[in-house]
Amino acid sequence: MRARGVSATVGEPVTAISGATRVVGVIGSPVRHSLSPALHNAAFDAGGLDWRMLAFEVAPGDGAAAVAAMRTLGIAGLAVTMPHKADVAEAVDALDPAAAALRSVNTVVLHPDGSTFGASTDGDGFVDSLVAAGYAVGGRRVVVLGAGGAARSIVYSLGTAGAADVAVVNRTVGSAEECAALAAVGRVGTVADVADADLLVNTTPVGMGGSGELPVDVAVLRADLAVCDIVYHPLETPLLAAARELGARTIDGLGMLVHQAVHQQQLWTGSSPDPQTLRAAAESELTPRA
Repeated sequence: MRARGVSATVGEPVTAISGATRVVGVIGSPVRHSLSPALHNAAFDAGGLDWRMLAFEVAPGDGAAAVAAMRTLGIAGLAVTMPHKADVAEAVDALDPAAAALRSVNTVVLHPDGSTFGASTDGDGFVDSLVAAGYAVGGRRVVVLGAGGAARSIVYSLGTAGAADVAVVNRTVGSAEECAALAAVGRVGTVADVADADLLVNTTPVGMGGSGELPVDVAVLRADLAVCDIVYHPLETPLLAAARELGARTIDGLGMLVHQAVHQQQLWTGSSPDPQTLRAAAESELTPRA
């Protein structure tokens, strides 16, 4: 007998669910369009793991209650999306260094003794996505556009990965200062810093959903600049399209989502899934939305 209504590997039904199946969840509001169940269930199937991920709509302010429910229901782990990352960071029993510095959690593990551990895998997932694309950040000069939650995790991990300089460009200077302070090499910058940068990273929503907008003037782009946009709908944003036209190396945002999910599975199951399995599942989910 096979479970119905849950998509796992592309074009294949999920394995049967039993009383022994380990359950993890993604919580957020809204959460119905999350790609996490497709990514994780595909990886569970490919690895022969009797695990399932489900999406749980959790109202704003109820993140701590969701963590408490893990113990009651035996939910092995959570992937945490907005608006719960800060509340969950306050609710778990222990934090990894990144989550403690960011005061934000995107992954929760329920240990056998009932204690909860919170981690932030977004920044490391971003760095891993660059490495997978053949781009190492050690010694690089980076400009990060934006200073929100994603930018903060990226700046922190760029610092720990050995970037030489990280300039944060944001309309609100106070937010840029807080974000830049997360890396020893971080500082508040301006768009003019792109002229000397090796890597440009867009963490703003500009260009999402096919808006046609660019977060910077195309005149600042050049062929020897690597450009990454963490927006993944569309996969080629207007920024990436403009950079590609100039001959620049471009890196899409789906890699960050995939590689942070790999880190999540390592924390939950102790196994490391093939990133290509997760990416294929994500692309299959995104195709109808294009």
